[in-house]
This record gives sequence, structure tokens and C-alpha cells, in this order.
Amino acid sequence: MHSSLDLLACRITTNMASSSDVLVRICGQEIIKYDLEIKALIQDIRECCGPQAVLLDLNSTVKEKFNQLRQRIQDMEQMAKEQDRETDKQAILSETERHRKQMLSNQIAWRKANLACKQAIDNLEKDELLQGGDSVRQRKATKESLVQTSSDITESLMSISRMMAQQVQQSEESIGTLASSSRTVQETNEEFKAMTGTIHSGRKLILKYNRRELTDKLLIFLALALFLATVLYILKKRLFPFI
Repeated sequence: MHSSLDLLACRITTNMASSSDVLVRICGQEIIKYDLEIKALIQDIRECCGPQAVLLDLNSTVKEKFNQLRQRIQDMEQMAKEQDRETDKQAILSETERHRKQMLSNQIAWRKANLACKQAIDNLEKDELLQGGDSVRQRKATKESLVQTSSDITESLMSISRMMAQQVQQSEESIGTLASSSRTVQETNEEFKAMTGTIHSGRKLILKYNRRELTDKLLIFLALALFLATVLYILKKRLFPFI
């Protein structure tokens, strides 16, 4: 009965671990998907020369993708904290940190792409000005929008930096916990070795006592047999002296 319960518990634990692994893999795949989409959008911004509506639409989409990416990274970090084994936790946290660094790299590339786009739009405006084009209001709106976009990107970079600092602190705490756990395991192993030696000595004593008990029983049996033989001999001499 206990064996069946243990087997059932083992299967449940295995299924839960498998489900957790599946969720982590799905989350990782979504992070990679958002990362590729952001890279493609950043390339579109880098190659964009206007008009303003196109740039605004691209930046809006990039912001949305960054929000989705940030949420999935936070989800993966939460999954890491829910792991039972410390090795699995550290592996997922390491992957989370790698994705967070990649997101920071994309943020920087996004900023550079907007600066490149701004330069392209400025060059286009200069050409229009030389050709007698009257688009002062549009140029002003474009510059204000680009300034706002740069401000948003800077704020996002600062937010990512704060998140990375927190992650570094959590990693240091996790390393300290892992070191403490390793010492505990080592101490437990030493205690187990000592208990094994004690059990081995006890087993030898028990075997020794068992052999002595067998010897004592044999001696008692022989003494009893000798006593009975002596009694029979005496009775024979008393009752049948002529034999």
C-alpha cells in the first residue's frame, strides 16, 4: 500500500515538474518571438525616412512589443522562484538575465535607430527647404515627437537598469543560499557516514551474539543429553543389575 502511494506521489511530482518545464519552454519561445519582432521593427525604423505618421506607428508598435517582452521575462523570473530544485532555479534565472540583457541591447538599438531616422528626416527637410517647400509646422511636430520618443526610450533604459540591479542583488542572495545549502548537505553527509559506521559495528555485535547464543544452546543440549544418559544408566543398574 505504501509502495503504491509512493509511486503515485512520484508520478504526481514528475508530472508537475514536466508541466513546469513546458511552461518555461513556452515562455522562452515567446520571449524569442518578441525579440525577433522588435529587431525587425528597429530595422524598419532605421530605414524609415518619414512621413511622421509612419514613424509614430512604428514606435508605438515597438513600445507594445517591449511591454509584452518585459512581462514574459518577469513571468519567467517568477517561474524560477517557484522551482523546487536550486539547480533548476539558477538555470532559469541565468536564462532570464540573458534575455534581460538582450532587451537592454534592443532598447539601445531602438534609440540609435530613432536618432538615425531623425537625421534622415532632417536631411529630407533641408532638401525640401532648399526646394522652397513650406513644412515648418510638420518639421516641428516631427522633432517634438522624436524628442518625446527619445525621452521614452531613456526612461525605459533607466527602468531596465534598475531591474538588472535588482536581479544582481537577487542573484547574490541566491548564491549565498546555495552555499549555505551546500554546507548543510556536506554536514549531513558526514553525519550519515558516522551513522553508517555505527550501524556496521552494531551489526557485527549482533552476529557475534547470535553465534554465541547458538553455541550456548548446543552446550545445553549436550549437557542435557549427558544428564539423561547418566540417569538412564543409573536406573538400569538399579532396576536391572543382572543385565
